[in-house]
Amino acid sequence: MVNSFLPLLVTAARAVKTNFVRKTRQPLTTQEQFLRSLLTVHQKTAYGQTWGLSAIKTIDRFRDQIPVLPYSSYEPYIERMVKGEKQVLTADPVVYFSLTSGSTGKQKLIPVTRRFQNSLRRSNLTSIGFLEAALRDRKRSFGKLLITNSAKLLGRTSGGVDYGPAAAGVFRMNPWLYRQLFAHPQETVQVADSLARHYICLLFSLQEGATGGIAANYPMLILRICRYLEEYAEAFIHDIETGTIADWLTLEPALRRTLEKQWFPDPNRAAALKHILRSEGRLTPQRVWPQLSVVVTARGGTSDFYFERFPDYFNDIPVFGAVYSSAEGNLATYADVNTDGSVLAIESGFFEFVPPDQWGVEHPKTLLANEVKVGEYYRILMTNYSGFYRYDIGDFVEVVGFYEQTPLIVFRHRAGGFLSSTFEKTTEFHVTQVLAALQRDTGVKLEDFCVTLSEHEFPAHYLLNIELAKDQPPINAQDFLAGFERLLCETNTFYGVNRHNQIPPPRLRILAPESFTVLRQRQVQKGVPDSQLKFPHISEDRNFLAGLTVLEEFKL
Repeated sequence: MVNSFLPLLVTAARAVKTNFVRKTRQPLTTQEQFLRSLLTVHQKTAYGQTWGLSAIKTIDRFRDQIPVLPYSSYEPYIERMVKGEKQVLTADPVVYFSLTSGSTGKQKLIPVTRRFQNSLRRSNLTSIGFLEAALRDRKRSFGKLLITNSAKLLGRTSGGVDYGPAAAGVFRMNPWLYRQLFAHPQETVQVADSLARHYICLLFSLQEGATGGIAANYPMLILRICRYLEEYAEAFIHDIETGTIADWLTLEPALRRTLEKQWFPDPNRAAALKHILRSEGRLTPQRVWPQLSVVVTARGGTSDFYFERFPDYFNDIPVFGAVYSSAEGNLATYADVNTDGSVLAIESGFFEFVPPDQWGVEHPKTLLANEVKVGEYYRILMTNYSGFYRYDIGDFVEVVGFYEQTPLIVFRHRAGGFLSSTFEKTTEFHVTQVLAALQRDTGVKLEDFCVTLSEHEFPAHYLLNIELAKDQPPINAQDFLAGFERLLCETNTFYGVNRHNQIPPPRLRILAPESFTVLRQRQVQKGVPDSQLKFPHISEDRNFLAGLTVLEEFKL
């Protein structure tokens, strides 16, 4: 299927990227202009009148006058907006509410206006411009993407505004952009059932042999797509050969009828896929899509652990972070593939950085984009057109360099994401770095892992709970546990210092197959959208793994 509009999108993205690069040479000027424009637009809102936005003319006055607040402080305002009240946090009408996943806390409703969406579109186009340039440098081409995110609306507020996943709002307001970027019809992502949606998106993309990339929010979800491609290979080939859509899929009748009208048999494509399956023993993305050029998914945080499995499916295909974002807004844009550092999104929000010595302060002194230092960790604050001002999103980032004069940041962990037997504060980033290194050093393949604390003991033992990959033979548990101990001492200095005089030795627990599938199903049952799952790799909840079967437990 040839799409003549994709080159137009790429041309537009190049222009937007060029303009962004120019602005990165003067980040403070760009940030000042953004803030002044936002304050002018929102000064007559209920929030603007309460906090005197019209009187603020400088960044220093803004920081002195406006408090740093978490989401809970905005809830009373958002409740008024949900009921239909205008001019509360934003001057523009709210056209959609994004519902966050709730995988790391309570679900949140985020107001979306067209002005807010336009501000995000700039950084999204910038990322496409950077990706196209990076692929061109590597003699690869930019092509349509496979994506399995749910875009199904979840309901309507009492004020008459639709709400649902962030992706649903983006696709709803940008149907033209969807058609240019993705290798399957927009109706495919409207399917409610998770397995059926993945199957249908894969099915249409398999017939679209020119698919150029795979995109998902997190690397774990990319691996799930790969597993589905393997598991349902025979069914995909049958449907492509016969022009049918599997009758065992849980599909809404109206959607099934719509999709069947767009589906047709392709015996030649089926024969090619059948040949791959017979010769390779499975279908893999790189074999079924010869033009596959990129995997688009989150980098930083816990991603490195899952990236260890990527060569099994993608060999040396580059991985691109696209945009470091949340439902509340875009924070940074990636400028290249295979890199964790992303460029602060200075056109899409106003950002402040809280240094470590201010983390426990009620009214912290913040740094601006031109004042941060490489190698330092900061808590990031955002102000943008979604109606948040000096909003504490709860993310801790590391500055790893500069793009021109604008900081390159990497997400490291969320607020409160610590595990402590005593006072060592082991983060999710610490343990994912350790387990990624362990997989490399030992050759052991893991399905997943989670580090918890033993019950009824103080100080508590660290419990390394792992599920071995399906093709992984028995491991040397003592060596694996000793490697975990050694690497964690090196990665978290405070753990290393206190390990032998305060913290008792860790233990290894091997869980039964499908244990982490059960945990993910529990999250989905709690209301977390399957395309937004963020599986925690540390937990202080002593009952987090309750009910799972421990096959063996080992001590040092």
